[in-house]
Amino acid sequence: MALVGNPNSGKTTLFNALTGASQKVGNYPGVTVERISGEIKIGSRRVEVIDVPGLYSLQAISDDERVALGVLESSPDLVVCVVDAPNLERNLFLLSQLAERGIPLMVAMTMTDFLEKAGDRIDLSRLSNLLGVEVTAVVAHKSRGVRDLVDAIDRNLSQPRRSTIPSFRPDAITLRASSIRERLLRIGLDVRQTEIADAISGSSNELLARLDAYPEIAAEIVAARENRDAVVSGDAHADAAERYAWASMVARACLSAGGRGVRSVSDRVDQILTHRVFGFAIFVGIMYLVFQSIYTLAEPAMDGIQFCSQKLGDWVAPMLSRWPVVQSAVVDGLIAGIGSVMVFLPQIVILFFFIAVLEGSGYLARAAFMMDRLLGWCGLNGRAFIPLLSSFACAIPGIMAARVIPDSRSRLATILVAPLMSCSARLPVYLLMIGAFIEPRFGPAWAGFALFAMHFLGLLIAIPVVWILNRGVLKGKRLPFLLELPPYQWPKWRDVFLAMYLRGKVFVTIAGTTIVAMSIIIWALLYFPRSDARVQQYRSEFRGAVASARPDLSEESYVEMRQIEDSYLGRFGKTIEPAFRPAGFDWRISTAILAAFPAREVVVPSLGIIFSLGKNQDEASMDLRKALMTAKRPDGSPLLTTYTAVGVMVFFALCAQCFSTLAIAKRETNSVWWPLFMFGYMSTLAYLGACFVHLLERMFG
Repeated sequence: MALVGNPNSGKTTLFNALTGASQKVGNYPGVTVERISGEIKIGSRRVEVIDVPGLYSLQAISDDERVALGVLESSPDLVVCVVDAPNLERNLFLLSQLAERGIPLMVAMTMTDFLEKAGDRIDLSRLSNLLGVEVTAVVAHKSRGVRDLVDAIDRNLSQPRRSTIPSFRPDAITLRASSIRERLLRIGLDVRQTEIADAISGSSNELLARLDAYPEIAAEIVAARENRDAVVSGDAHADAAERYAWASMVARACLSAGGRGVRSVSDRVDQILTHRVFGFAIFVGIMYLVFQSIYTLAEPAMDGIQFCSQKLGDWVAPMLSRWPVVQSAVVDGLIAGIGSVMVFLPQIVILFFFIAVLEGSGYLARAAFMMDRLLGWCGLNGRAFIPLLSSFACAIPGIMAARVIPDSRSRLATILVAPLMSCSARLPVYLLMIGAFIEPRFGPAWAGFALFAMHFLGLLIAIPVVWILNRGVLKGKRLPFLLELPPYQWPKWRDVFLAMYLRGKVFVTIAGTTIVAMSIIIWALLYFPRSDARVQQYRSEFRGAVASARPDLSEESYVEMRQIEDSYLGRFGKTIEPAFRPAGFDWRISTAILAAFPAREVVVPSLGIIFSLGKNQDEASMDLRKALMTAKRPDGSPLLTTYTAVGVMVFFALCAQCFSTLAIAKRETNSVWWPLFMFGYMSTLAYLGACFVHLLERMFG
């Protein structure tokens, strides 16, 4: 059974209500970009339910729409057309095209509660008679009508019904299909005329596959298909006009006016929130408030996680005191590594709380409308805002969401810049550097502004990058921007908390697998080789010249620092240090950057291990910040300054440090060269950005 309907008509919410799944839903078009399936039991049947991307018509122009058409071509046993009541007339356009396919069909009417709030009423019995199929009302997020819908699905699977509405196909295609059907009847093949018309229009290939034994007739269909543009061109507008005229007639017959004609609350609010000046100012203010709140509201929870991590290390350390290597691996590698990542979970959860609230309220579609003005001059339109916004969570769903863009060049340009958006994996780096070097000196207001600026840096860089791509590489043109603005509504709190849970789960899962493994590997590379002879050598060095030259260092701290310098990873870091010197990074920062290339989440555990001050020190949050603030270069100057910290953040904001993102880009572009190009240009931008910040420090710092 396939759930088919317009974008943002409530298909995924209905899918979750039927199957008990927890798929992402949102109050803007384009949330679902690929086929999603689940299973329900209806009577003695086990029914596969398929949720497909939204369609406005069966003439696919984007990849996500082609996914939906592919499901329809697989001949499902039942198609449930999801129609949202406030937009009945527009939804009936798609239903008229589904009806012409002659497939078993029924209608699930969603959002009837919105219709009731507007003071309107809909006669479902009359609508069912006019359409010739069963119509059931359902408000899925309130579980209202779901049981009735399941019963209706059971009836329609037992006794399939096909719509009786008239055909609106262009006359030329109808005549050609009728002629071919007569030829097939003469040779003993009874094929529905609508199926032949589908083959001519290119929306189905099943008939051609069955006509292998009749190559002449198959060739006639192929010839008609090749000329279909000429066939349809004269009648396409008339076809659409006839469909909408019929849809308007049905809507007038079934809807009773109550509050229609009165401007809705959404329309009145949009006068302000989409205003050319005030709307953009409000958008920037909301985003600033979000990132300021992320930085300030999570502090108690972060302190609690840090405290638990430290107490766990203190509790485990004595148990392993007989085995120093194991003790260091568990306390300094495993516990400290996980703790230094988990401490950032509260900020990530708060970030997705705000995103889910803005999405569920309908505001994000307005943000896309306003971003169209900002993105327009570089060749993109506002539809690219949704993939870019998704990339603030993670670039992988953002790249996949680019399927909603119909133009292939604009879609590719969006994919290439989506990883520039500051995903949640970069958040720990920002918070670490801001907490150590910006908040203590400039206060929490500037700390919040710095976090806000880092998240917008990628977007500001993406705009000129797309401009260059469209003029030098892709040579794409900007398409008109069309996007439905859904009505404002209170967010569905189940969906809000589900989004927080799913994103937090992804982060914790990564912390429990990739980050833990990388933390252990990095600890081993920084711990070995070690020997008593080397320790004695380091102590002699300290008691000789170092103690008088570096009074800020203790003997144990110097020994630990020298052991890290002479470790396998320390030696490698020193080898590549000259390449990062123009950015102001020494071998320790450079080593942490390289260790984080498989996944950005690894950088904080890496820094915690590299700047370890002993087994009994907690490397999470405050202790790690203090270690960064007090770290020195060989000449005694500070290793990190405010400028250097900004340079590190700029590097991570622009660099492509995620193998999973590159892999999904390869899948979506069907090429290995575009991911390599993405990795190359982003790494270059990151390096040049860090060097530019260091140059500013030398000029003004």
